[in-house]
Amino acid sequence: MKSILLKSFFFFFIASQIQAQELLPFVENYNKSNYQGDNQIWNVAQGKDNAMYFANNHYLLRYDGVKWEKYTLPNKTIIRSILIEGDRIYSGSYKEFGYWYRKEGKMHYVSITKKLRLFDEKDNEEIWKIFRYNGSLYFQSFNDVFIYNGKHIQKIKFPFLISYCFVVGQNLYVASVEKGIFKMNGSHIANPKGWNVLKNCVVHAIEKYKGKTYIFTHKNGVFIVESNGLRAWDSPLNETLKAGTINVARFTKNNKLIVGSGNRGVFVYDLTTNIYKNIDRKNVLMNNSILSIGFDKENDLWLGLDNGIAHVEINSPISIFYDNSGILGSVYSVATINNGYLIATNHGVFEFDSGKFNMMPNTQGQAWNITEINNKYVIGHNDGTFSYENGSLAKINNINGGWNLSKSAINNTYFQSTYSGILVYDNPSDLSQKKVIKDLSKPIKYVAQNKKNEIWAADNYRGLYRVIFDDNYKTKKVENITQQSKIKNDFGVKIFEFRNEILFLINNTWYTYNSIVNKLEENELFNENFKNVTDIVGIDENHFMVLQSGILYHIYAHGNKFLWNIIQEKYYKGKLINDNLRIFKAENNYLLNLDDGFISLKLKYVNKQNSDVKIEAFNDENIVPNDSKIKYNTELKVNVISGIYGASKPNLFYKLTHNKDYIPISDGLIVLNNLSSGYHTITVYKHDGATYEKVTDFDFKVARPWYLSIWMILLYLLIIGAVLFFYYKWNKLRYMQKLKLQAEELKHQREILEMELKAENELNIQEYEKHILELELQTKSSEVAGKSLSIAKQSEMIENIQTILDSESDFNKLKSEIKKAIKINEVNKHEWEIFETNLNQIHNEFIINLSKKFPNLTPKDIKLCVYLKMNLSSKEIAPMMNISFRGVELHRYRLRKKLNLTQDENLSKFLLSL
Repeated sequence: MKSILLKSFFFFFIASQIQAQELLPFVENYNKSNYQGDNQIWNVAQGKDNAMYFANNHYLLRYDGVKWEKYTLPNKTIIRSILIEGDRIYSGSYKEFGYWYRKEGKMHYVSITKKLRLFDEKDNEEIWKIFRYNGSLYFQSFNDVFIYNGKHIQKIKFPFLISYCFVVGQNLYVASVEKGIFKMNGSHIANPKGWNVLKNCVVHAIEKYKGKTYIFTHKNGVFIVESNGLRAWDSPLNETLKAGTINVARFTKNNKLIVGSGNRGVFVYDLTTNIYKNIDRKNVLMNNSILSIGFDKENDLWLGLDNGIAHVEINSPISIFYDNSGILGSVYSVATINNGYLIATNHGVFEFDSGKFNMMPNTQGQAWNITEINNKYVIGHNDGTFSYENGSLAKINNINGGWNLSKSAINNTYFQSTYSGILVYDNPSDLSQKKVIKDLSKPIKYVAQNKKNEIWAADNYRGLYRVIFDDNYKTKKVENITQQSKIKNDFGVKIFEFRNEILFLINNTWYTYNSIVNKLEENELFNENFKNVTDIVGIDENHFMVLQSGILYHIYAHGNKFLWNIIQEKYYKGKLINDNLRIFKAENNYLLNLDDGFISLKLKYVNKQNSDVKIEAFNDENIVPNDSKIKYNTELKVNVISGIYGASKPNLFYKLTHNKDYIPISDGLIVLNNLSSGYHTITVYKHDGATYEKVTDFDFKVARPWYLSIWMILLYLLIIGAVLFFYYKWNKLRYMQKLKLQAEELKHQREILEMELKAENELNIQEYEKHILELELQTKSSEVAGKSLSIAKQSEMIENIQTILDSESDFNKLKSEIKKAIKINEVNKHEWEIFETNLNQIHNEFIINLSKKFPNLTPKDIKLCVYLKMNLSSKEIAPMMNISFRGVELHRYRLRKKLNLTQDENLSKFLLSL
């Protein structure tokens, strides 16, 4: 516990000592890796073409908001100064001055001093300043002034070393390094009366503002010219400037003084409020040494640094609160207090006053929201809810996670959504008294009420609930409306109150509640005007903000019409805290939280997007005019140049021919590859969030590929002709070969016919031999039949013997008769074997087929089948198989079973059919 207290005290002590920055203009920094040049930027000016030009040591830099270009002089010397008049960019360098002009997308240089011996060989003259006075151009070095009237050059040499010349009204002043300031009249110079205080002072700027002339010295501060001499500027900033050393100073059209110092960055002094802001490396500037100052047509500031370039939007309606220390953390909510801001972050609650952060005690951890109620600030925190008033902080309750606090639309009751449900404060003057909505103990992100005894609650994860309660906030009913409405994707429901009507944003669709059918219905007005919106935050009854496709839009509602104002992505890119966008309205501006600070934007700001857009297209580094042709399969880079660098820069999209989708233009650059041959049009639109308005287009043609060019087509025709010629020759050769082959084929056919006749004769011989064999087979069949008859006779013999045995009783006579019968009818054994062999040869095919179809048949079964096929009776078969008549019948019966014959089927006919 002790260690925790010590750590908390140490963190509080460190946080209370942090030096913070007040609201500052938005700054865009460009370093050497951006413009690919050298360190120092000696001069800055905007051209007639709206591009910014920079004198950068050995380079002339050009930036049109899309593309950086750099150019060197023919003699490669350092460029110290530039002046832009019309289409000419005059530059001064080492023993050289001339002008640049732009043609075909590139800068070209013309030397004025070429072949003129204007510079002494002993002097190392550099042109540090160019200005126009009395109709002539003046090119000033540290020793000389060269006056150019367009035809001739006059050289004036000074007897002393000078720093700069200054045109103030009708007067021309020359600032020497040691002898003060001289007023120049033609070739005559003289010290103004009462200006002796400037001797031994280096003067870096003389500016006139509202009838007064201000003299800015390098180390002695600022003086104001009066009738009797000079007096020191009586601003508190003067002492600061003495320590910071003045390098350059300029007045702006909107009552501001810009002073660039040598080691303290730039000072922006508001002459109406006498308040200044210092922009340096401690907050957002890359470098503290300011070498030059320039303005664009938006009256925003361009700084040439000792190492880099900075664009400072001093005239923008948007200001930024930067926290470069990182101790503040991600800002979740911010509110204005008397002398500063009250800030809720993921590190705790901070009070910002007099340029310092002070962490409020016991607020370490996640703070979610700040809401102003009756001059008090209610802070929702991870550890509970706090009340802040007049610098003191008190804890209201210990219920964790006060996400949002919303006021009822019908009375002064406030509802707070927390990690564990909803709290009710029905007495704003005594916030310590709270009530809990029961039966809804879950993380609730948003709450709204526009009807008595009914509230709407959006779950932090998914689901929308309608809660009905009595006058004592006792819950009567809790309904999941998204389920009742059969909305499947109800994750991250957002509630938005608009003119006493509650709208629900669910899965990019807007709904309102129909109490008659107890279901959600799509809202036509909002679905028509606010598509693809991922977040929405109210400001007041007529103003709110939407996040659409990653871009913020400030919406002003006028009746049923909505005026869209884009807030450029560069101010918050990668810094928005998803689903935790909060806005605090403070008089005529509102504050928007970021993860490293917050934005202040004027409430009545109207972004009138510039429609004057110019297109420069490049193919192979060469500019492509409109309606011209590019090579096939090459890259086309299209620079869409608005000439606007500040808050009014348009939000641009483009469409290519036959493409229905609007494609955002990133950083003003369109890169096209793999284009088909033919005519194409790029149409550029500006988008205000609701509508697309055409601003310009660019037409071009992609050439046919080389393989479809005229010469290639002629070559193809030549090749086709050659192919046809050789095809004709080849066909003719094939025809001659075909005739030769036909002759040979006839010869072969004759030989084949002879062979066929020979084969036919041999076949006839085979048929004859087959016929002979068939005759032999018939003969053998006759023999088989004869043998069958013989066997039948033997059967008769056996019957005769049986008769003899039955009729004769005398044994000797019986024996004699039997022998006689046997001898008469004896069958030769050899003949029986021949009979069986012949029988198998005759019926061999039948036996093979029968064995294949019925493999379970025995040899005895097959023999019976053969006899049956020969149409022999059972009586004839019995002696041949050496069994009785009854045995043959029994064998036939078993054979029918094996052949799977029914009772109606005839066995002999079945065997004959095989």
